[in-house]
Amino acid sequence: MQAIMNTYGRLPVTFTSGQGSWLTDTDGRRYLDALSGIAVCGLGHAHPAVTRAIQEQAETLIHTSNLYGVGRQQELAEALVNVSGMDNVFFSNSGAEANEAAIKIARKFGHQKGIHEPVIIVMTKAFHGRTIATLTATGNAKAQEGFGPLLSGFIRVPFTDLNTLTAVVKSNPNVVAVMLEPVQGEGGLATASNEYLQGVRTLCDSNDLLMLVDEIQTGNGRTGTYFCYQQCGFMPDVVTTAKGLGNGVPIGACLARGRAAEILQPGNHGSTYGGNPLACAAGVAVVNTIVNENLTDNAAKMGQYLRDQFTARLAGKEQLVSIRGRGLMVGLVINQDCPQLMAAALNKGLLLNVTAGNVVRLLPPLNLTQTDADQIVEIVSQLIEALN
Repeated sequence: MQAIMNTYGRLPVTFTSGQGSWLTDTDGRRYLDALSGIAVCGLGHAHPAVTRAIQEQAETLIHTSNLYGVGRQQELAEALVNVSGMDNVFFSNSGAEANEAAIKIARKFGHQKGIHEPVIIVMTKAFHGRTIATLTATGNAKAQEGFGPLLSGFIRVPFTDLNTLTAVVKSNPNVVAVMLEPVQGEGGLATASNEYLQGVRTLCDSNDLLMLVDEIQTGNGRTGTYFCYQQCGFMPDVVTTAKGLGNGVPIGACLARGRAAEILQPGNHGSTYGGNPLACAAGVAVVNTIVNENLTDNAAKMGQYLRDQFTARLAGKEQLVSIRGRGLMVGLVINQDCPQLMAAALNKGLLLNVTAGNVVRLLPPLNLTQTDADQIVEIVSQLIEALN
């Protein structure tokens, strides 16, 4: 792999095919995928609806550019508006780009109010992407190291600390928005309560701020509703998503409502590939499949099943500190750093990863079966029990 930049610490395996929740490597060995390409393949691998949509679209039209109308883009935008309650959508190629659009909306919102140095409040341990703006918004010093100077215009506060957030808003007239994830995927699956998120919404309303909700990982059915905020009794001004939207085809989306939906006008923002017919065809197939097959309910049901089974299996084991997450975002907090579990699981034919050093992150497909869930519980429990 010398021709590839050395930016990833890869495990020693290469996959050649996949079907549902299972992958096959170059030696013909099969693996149960409890990571879904990091919450990307929510429908599993080689899902027939997505495969058919990509094939049919590739045979007719892949790209024209946003200088013209794009029928598939309109179709996907309408589907996302219907499932989200938002007003409109900007399409990009990735989650980082979707978050860039959200940041630009917030900054332009501030300028329209006469705030020339707008500030966005972001959270400790947040992860919003690796572009310079989203890297600045990200609360990970290791990811930021070596890329300074970072941008101004961001203030970081402790996640889920409403009192500190309120104090910063009250003391800084340049604040224009609050940006957060309802579940911090890269931040150890720290999970905000409904009450905290409702409190942020109220604070934003009281101070004329935009609430930007990053659902790059939590969206598209992952947490048991199409978007996580739909469990929490409020509507954001802007919500971003990507990952599971294309089931492996790169696509991101920044959705907005109300006045936030009117801020970006022609010439303010754009993307050459964003919302092209091929990516949007895959997105339409994903949204329709999640809705038609009621996969949000399965994510909620199987997520709770996994939590219950781990709670029972690991009861009294000092290695397990707690279980975090929502739906099929399951985080097992371990009493020690355990990055070695990724390779150990691979050896047992299971894909998972460890985030924040000591949190085993499980992100299986939304159509996970109980049989596969039981195998995940068995293997992961064995690995945790074997820790000293």
